[in-house]
Amino acid sequence: MELKKSNKADLESKRIVFLEYGLVLVLAMILLAFEWGTKLKEDSLLGQVQDAEAEEEMIITRQQPQTPPPPPPPPQVIEVLQIVEDNVDIDEIDFESMEADEKTSLDLVVFDYEDEVAEEEVFIIVEDMPSFKGGDLNEFRNWVAKSLKYPEIAAENGIQGRVFVQFAVNAKGEVVDVVVVRGVDPALDAEAVRVIKSSPKWSPGKQRGRPVKVQFTFPVVFVLQ
Repeated sequence: MELKKSNKADLESKRIVFLEYGLVLVLAMILLAFEWGTKLKEDSLLGQVQDAEAEEEMIITRQQPQTPPPPPPPPQVIEVLQIVEDNVDIDEIDFESMEADEKTSLDLVVFDYEDEVAEEEVFIIVEDMPSFKGGDLNEFRNWVAKSLKYPEIAAENGIQGRVFVQFAVNAKGEVVDVVVVRGVDPALDAEAVRVIKSSPKWSPGKQRGRPVKVQFTFPVVFVLQ
């Protein structure tokens, strides 16, 4: 005898539908499991970060500013007191013998300050100008030209020119205060100063009959031949 089923009671035709529902349900459960694990991991990491931040904040708030060490105390100054015995004998001074009487004579020493002031005063033009060996500046120029020694280093480099030297002839006829006012080369400048300083004595200049100090500016010429 053959059994017959109605179309509604026949489950074999709905097997594919039930299979699809089962797959969808399993997939949903798997996704839910992943979501749940990820959420737990994020919550765990978030809690650790918050704990670390809280710990860091606590460490920062606990730090105290470092105070510099106090400066060293100033060195102690020890005063050394020298004790002198008070039993030293002092010779008595007879003040009465020091009083002046009619027979006492005083020697007065007079300092001639005028001569010192005149020595310090410097003239440029005076009534009687200084003379060199009985002549004028031309005589001194000839003597300088004969006394000059051309520096070898300047001659090798072809250096020449005029060195202007300032000097003075004092009341004793001596050449003093020799300086270079306009130079050319260190070697030429040094030679010009050397020659002027080695000058013999002059006849000093005079103002109102008194020897005075007279200043000159003299050119020393260096020429290569």
